[in-house]
Amino acid sequence: MFRWFESLIDAFKEPVDDMPPKSVWRFYAFYLRQVWPVFLAAIVVGFGVATVEVSLFGFIGSIVDMAKGTPGAAFFHLHGHTLLWMALVALVARPLLNSLHDLLVNQAILPSLTNRIRWQNHRYVIRQSLGFFQNDYAGRIANRIMQTGASLRESAVQIVDAIWYVTIYTGSAIVLFAQADAWLAVPLVLWVFAYVGLLGFFIPRVKQRSWKASEARSKLMGRIVDGYSNVLTLKLFAHTRREEAYVAEAMAEQTDRLRRMTRLTTAMDASITVLNGFLIVGTSALALWLWSEGRVTVGAIALSTGLVIRINNMSGWIMWVVNGIFENVGTVQDGITTISQPRAVQDREGAMPLEVTNGAVRFEHIHFHYGKRGGVMAGLDLAVRAGEKIGVVGPSGAGKSTLVNVLLRLYDLEGGRILIDGQDIAQVAQESLRSQIGVVTQDTSLLHRSIRDNILYGRPDASEAQIRAAVRKARADEFIPQLVDGEGRAGYDALVGERGVKLSGGQRQRIAIARVLLKDAPILVLDEATSALDSEAEAAIQDSLDLLMQGKTVIAIAHRLSTIARMDRLVVLDKGVIVESGTHAELIAHEGLYARLWRRQTGGFVAADDAA
Repeated sequence: MFRWFESLIDAFKEPVDDMPPKSVWRFYAFYLRQVWPVFLAAIVVGFGVATVEVSLFGFIGSIVDMAKGTPGAAFFHLHGHTLLWMALVALVARPLLNSLHDLLVNQAILPSLTNRIRWQNHRYVIRQSLGFFQNDYAGRIANRIMQTGASLRESAVQIVDAIWYVTIYTGSAIVLFAQADAWLAVPLVLWVFAYVGLLGFFIPRVKQRSWKASEARSKLMGRIVDGYSNVLTLKLFAHTRREEAYVAEAMAEQTDRLRRMTRLTTAMDASITVLNGFLIVGTSALALWLWSEGRVTVGAIALSTGLVIRINNMSGWIMWVVNGIFENVGTVQDGITTISQPRAVQDREGAMPLEVTNGAVRFEHIHFHYGKRGGVMAGLDLAVRAGEKIGVVGPSGAGKSTLVNVLLRLYDLEGGRILIDGQDIAQVAQESLRSQIGVVTQDTSLLHRSIRDNILYGRPDASEAQIRAAVRKARADEFIPQLVDGEGRAGYDALVGERGVKLSGGQRQRIAIARVLLKDAPILVLDEATSALDSEAEAAIQDSLDLLMQGKTVIAIAHRLSTIARMDRLVVLDKGVIVESGTHAELIAHEGLYARLWRRQTGGFVAADDAA
């Protein structure tokens, strides 16, 4: 039975890959309409639960009146059928309806809807551009993804429950009171108007302050995670207290905003408690006066007094529920600011997979400025023949890494186009583009998973034999068998730590090379692949890189010019344009920018021919 209810909502259903709405209520509708049958069932069952609860108070009044007007000996004989009906409602209908309500909420809605929202938000956000993640804390993004799913589900369920309890309790109470005497309903009607007025005053303010509190909480989470992610820098610069102050500032802001919100909830609680006191006293006093005048029965007194006390308790619950609803709405509103953002880089409609036959790359008059008014790249033209190995050099800020970023389409060009085997990369699917390009970067970032999982990122369907062959070619088999993590996992099963911190720089680079060897893409990009290594580690890895480059079109970026002097052609960039192009020997003879950079690195002691 539990599994059947748990299967009603598929947490991993593939969504329409559209940006979620920016409007709060349309955002709710976007996710809730996906599970409308389950929510409709919850609404219907909630109606039944609330109706049964109210009927129990009606039974109390009826029992009092039946007992007052019937001799004890004949009581069960005269009212046996009515009492049996009441017992069935209390013993059968009420438990069944409550159990069904709990199954719908706890088994169907609570786990699956929460995680469907998180899953779909994660799927949308993970496809955002690189710039999106560079402009925010990773911790804050993750916090908003996690919070939004839980808050949307919680507030939606609370709305369903609160609507029926408010409608059924107050509506039924007014009808039952009016049936006894029209005047008996007057205090309750006045209370309803006053109660709605108080909620109308407080709730919008609670919602606004809840949004601010949630925003501050996300900021605090972002700062904490940022410190943990960069704990080595924190320790190297001995700035523990400075980091504490940085987090304390955000924590103080979050505390202040939370206090501002709780002041409102306390004031709302006090106001409704006073209002409820008037309802209890007014209804009870009026019922007693009407009884003394002979206009209502003792059962009406029991019904009205019991029901207003129940309404009093319920109104406090409703207040907290409504307050919780708008707190959660505020949290959802905070999440929308991150989740509902257009993607800067998107596949065109009908984008086809990239088909690489030779691996020729052509940059045609490309312009890119990272959104600035100028600089970086302006009208660059470059053709790389199939199988050609070129080195890209130049001073810092010349545009070398930008050339790689736009080739991988991590950013869209502002002008011009890039062709691979004649296909405009802006017209093909991003995933297919990047699957055809292997990249080894300077700052090799590994996932906090096992060695095997990190290598398999190159080709998830690779066999164990293929993994080990790639590891041998990358010469990583020298250290992998000796690895042991903190939980005793060894070799290929050892976890590497966040960003691979448990490995040395050379070990991380060899794992990265093994990963790209396994990928075996026809185009290879080396972005400062050995600049973080010492000369001995670089020499050890160079043979692996030579093996990696065989039969591929290669674009290698390096500040350390000796690593690319053997390339077929060197391209010198300065301020986003090509200023020189040729072999190492030709550029040295040209006595231009490359020659100056070479002399600066070698100190004038290494002859150009020897280096070549």
